[in-house]
Amino acid sequence: MSEVFAFTVDDLADGEVRPVPEAPHIAVYRVGDEFYATQDSCSHEEWSLGEDGELEGYEVLCSLHMARFDVRDGRALCLPALRGLKTYPVTVRDGQVMVGTNAEDDTADRDPGAGLASASTG
Repeated sequence: MSEVFAFTVDDLADGEVRPVPEAPHIAVYRVGDEFYATQDSCSHEEWSLGEDGELEGYEVLCSLHMARFDVRDGRALCLPALRGLKTYPVTVRDGQVMVGTNAEDDTADRDPGAGLASASTG
């Protein structure tokens, strides 16, 4: 597994979500001092959660058809989503948010609940 730099801790405010510049198929979420990462595309309709999603606590809302997912484990929480989101491990080192990724990762590979992806800055 390799890691990709996402942002500095200060680049992402609490309650904010955005795609990773060097890995745009991944979205990173900040909830308090914790960071989580999932695939960027909604599993229902291939809509960017990093650009258009709304983070409400640990839930990201897809603005296209109102599907909701838990960013901690990728679970789909309501219709129309039937499949969860792939999750990625996140570490924070020296103020940098890093996301673990494999070379074979792509948006077609969805494993709901795979690896809780959080790290505390504490």
